[in-house]
Amino acid sequence: MKYHFSYKKVWLISLLFYLLTGCSVSDPPAYGPIPTQYQLDWQKLEFYMFIHFGPNTFTNVEWGDGSEDPKIFNPTALDCRQWAATAKAAGMQAIIITAKHHDGFCLWPSQFSTHTVRESTWKDGKGDVLKELSEACREFGLKFGVYISPWDQNHPTYGTPEYNQVFVNTLTEVLTNYGQLFELWLDGAMGEGPNGKKQEYDWDLFYSTILALQPQVVIFSDVGPGCRWMGNEIGVAGETNWSTMNVEGFSPGIFAPAEKILNEGEEGGTVWVPAETDVSIRPGWFHSPQTDNKVKSLEHLVDIFYTSVGRNSNLLLNVPPDSRGLIHHNDSVRLMELRAVLDETFANNLTKQAKFTATHTRGGKSSRYGAENLRDGNYNSFWTTDDKQLSASIEIDFGKEETFNRLLLQEYIPLGQRIKSFSVEYWDGSDWQNIKHQTTIGYKRILRFQMVTTKKLRINIEEPLACPILNTIEVYKAPEIE
Repeated sequence: MKYHFSYKKVWLISLLFYLLTGCSVSDPPAYGPIPTQYQLDWQKLEFYMFIHFGPNTFTNVEWGDGSEDPKIFNPTALDCRQWAATAKAAGMQAIIITAKHHDGFCLWPSQFSTHTVRESTWKDGKGDVLKELSEACREFGLKFGVYISPWDQNHPTYGTPEYNQVFVNTLTEVLTNYGQLFELWLDGAMGEGPNGKKQEYDWDLFYSTILALQPQVVIFSDVGPGCRWMGNEIGVAGETNWSTMNVEGFSPGIFAPAEKILNEGEEGGTVWVPAETDVSIRPGWFHSPQTDNKVKSLEHLVDIFYTSVGRNSNLLLNVPPDSRGLIHHNDSVRLMELRAVLDETFANNLTKQAKFTATHTRGGKSSRYGAENLRDGNYNSFWTTDDKQLSASIEIDFGKEETFNRLLLQEYIPLGQRIKSFSVEYWDGSDWQNIKHQTTIGYKRILRFQMVTTKKLRINIEEPLACPILNTIEVYKAPEIE
């Protein structure tokens, strides 16, 4: 049988293969450091609860000195299910508890300390707060994390080389007995040891122990390696906030980078260390009866949400239980008010039916990278440009007049953080008018501005470090808080 060669058939087959596979267009290469899958999963949590609880709750001080009698720890109605239910109802995704604060008191019956719940009067020394809370978190579908301070004002070996192994032993107990942790908080505080010598922490030993036992856990400290402190405790991340930083030569505590670097990260940083914003709902970290009427206002908490989650940072909001072992009514009510405002704000995304167009799209008009991907709700689809095309604009046509005061943008950070500056404009019927000019975006950026009524909105990517990649643009009308 003779084979009849046909150029037309070959051309049609090649065209079909091109259309089906898009083989001539591929994702941009990653730019700079990128998050691990664990860091990405952590970033998506966005908002979770901090619990400061221990002897300080009963002595009405912020920092105990380790000399307190462990018998004072005796919550009369401790209910970790109430904590978890409150966090869940508030829209939080996880809880981190101070398993051991600077006083050295362990909320679990550690074999390596005599300053623990075992020596307390609570449950006749047979209780274990970490066990109860980890189980409550699993029941309510929350992630569980712990804060363990290396500083220990009670342990007799603190201030000697032997203490580093003691601390590793306590870490090992927590990491092997309470299920999977999503985050482990390592405070860099350091005080005088019993012999007047400051403890030389073996951070490499601490990190290696943690990651050997739970490689998925995100380690918090001033320099990560999982996430970083953002330099203050008032709830305000940098208006410019890079998830990258240079950590060589630094360590947690007094040897940390400058506050400005912690707050803003560093453009061109060599490692991916995203920011976490920690702040308390009260003036102090531990519950005090004197602050029951000093819970932060709803307006203040809403501001904190926008200066943390809205600035490429996760929000860790401290809600301290009282001496009963319960979250106080005032704190709970304020959390529910916050949840109601956020739910109302982000209930109706005005871009769902809008038309998206871009001045530039990777591969010409390739639908694989088209601007319509910005409203499809799929985290892993995105708009981008050709590698050498840096500046670009995206226009959103609502099809009718819409009124709004919030804009949410997300970069596709699995391929790096790229955008250094951008601007937002609205169409007034005859010309484009400026709304905002801002710097970084990162995982999530939420802009607040005065109400705007328009048919069209435009986002201009002005100064990217590599071809810009966005996966979400959303527009909302937030309620006015009275």
